[in-house]
Amino acid sequence: MIKLIHYAISRGITHLDTSDVYGPHTNEILIGKALMEGMREKVELATKFAVTYEDGNFNICGDPAYVRAACEASLKRLGVDCIDLYYQHRIDTHVPIEITIGELKKLVEEGRIKYIGLSEASASTIRRAHSVHPITAVQLEWSLWTRDVEEEIIPTCRELGIGIVAYSPLGRGFFSSGPKLIENLAEGDLRKYMPRFQAENLEHNKNLYQQVNAIASRKGCTPSQLALAWVHHQGKDVCPIPGTTKIENLNQNIGALSVKLSAEEMAELESIASAGVKGERYGPEISTWQNSETPPLSTWKCT
Repeated sequence: MIKLIHYAISRGITHLDTSDVYGPHTNEILIGKALMEGMREKVELATKFAVTYEDGNFNICGDPAYVRAACEASLKRLGVDCIDLYYQHRIDTHVPIEITIGELKKLVEEGRIKYIGLSEASASTIRRAHSVHPITAVQLEWSLWTRDVEEEIIPTCRELGIGIVAYSPLGRGFFSSGPKLIENLAEGDLRKYMPRFQAENLEHNKNLYQQVNAIASRKGCTPSQLALAWVHHQGKDVCPIPGTTKIENLNQNIGALSVKLSAEEMAELESIASAGVKGERYGPEISTWQNSETPPLSTWKCT
């Protein structure tokens, strides 16, 4: 994986995205090792805090003391003095966003982080956060089969001048492998439990893949390149972050930059996607973390 990261940087990839919960912790350690060999200044390094996973349960925390402790731990694992972009990975619905951002603002002033980001925040939460300290980026799920963010969140980001980082731009691998993806997932892979990959929905969603595949064949590219190109064409303020573990797939992702789509082709893809997706993004146990709101600042009592 370190060789893959070095190869990506050599090909012009400049944005590395991770989180303390990936592993947990092991992905930050891996990236830290990869950046030890003179690579640090070649990339913008992003990581996240707020999500912990213990005994099979996810927990979310935006308490100031936790924010600081999480940042210090990530700095140590990554082996760096400063994190370029530090996200609140999910929003703590028990802590006013102003409190969490206030602590992040202190970390900026101390030089521990450069820029602040949010992930899966509602439009109103983004506005409240931005009023405390400028939010540089909002990370959200955006792809051909996940477009709900276009209604309110994307316009809010653009109004405020906030960058948009699109995760899962390939539909969590669906546009790379199609329905057969589910057959090759390892035990414990969260996708096995997501509604869109359940048999009753997957049978329906394969039609979407087939239609995208037909357009890709016409364009002389792969379905994954076409899906990624669609995200690229959303604007210069959008940065997709497809993940990969293989150089072959990385090269294919880079090749998506060469796929040019006309307005008519964009409309055709969007029409297909809008009519063809069945199943929610997440199951009920996780869906409450989407586009989250926090309590008013007036309700916060210091402890």
